Amino acid sequence: MSENQSSIAQTKTSSLSSSMAKFTIPSPLKFLVSNIKQIVTIQLNNENYAIWRLQTLKLFSTNGFEGYLTGSQTSPADESSADFRPWKLVDQNLVSALFSTISPGILPYILNLTTAHEIWTTLEGRLQPTNRSRVIQLKNELHNVTMGDNSMQQYLAQVKSIVDNIAAAGSKVETEDILHYILNGLPAVCSSLVWNKIGT
Repeated sequence: MSENQSSIAQTKTSSLSSSMAKFTIPSPLKFLVSNIKQIVTIQLNNENYAIWRLQTLKLFSTNGFEGYLTGSQTSPADESSADFRPWKLVDQNLVSALFSTISPGILPYILNLTTAHEIWTTLEGRLQPTNRSRVIQLKNELHNVTMGDNSMQQYLAQVKSIVDNIAAAGSKVETEDILHYILNGLPAVCSSLVWNKIGT
């Protein structure tokens, strides 16, 4: 290496070290990484993508990191620039945060991906069904849901989960209809008592 090339390399290294020394992890990033599993309350699997996406995107957006998922916060083109390492540090922290919310069955899809944006778009492509067919499927589930051997609390939680997934897929169910589905799914004795009470 010539003296001139050595001087240039030393200058770049010095500049990079200086920029990293000045860089501190932003407080919103610390908050997101520390609390993501408390805020994103489910692990992503093949059945709950809509809710997982809604919770995750809301958390990232609230803390100013939505662009790392959507791709609007792009990597600096020059990897030797002073801006690249801070960007990469933030992005890799976000990647780790995402991994912590994903079930083992989904991880093989994304293990070889390197950025939060790549992970986000890959999961979207694999797991997001067309909204219309998803809504039809979920409303059919809601129509057929029954209490069975569940406790009342478990039954109502199941209904709520279906309704939440319908909302996340871009549709909604009226409150009156939800009550109707809940009552229809109760055991016959309970359902008759409730309907008789309503009719009096």
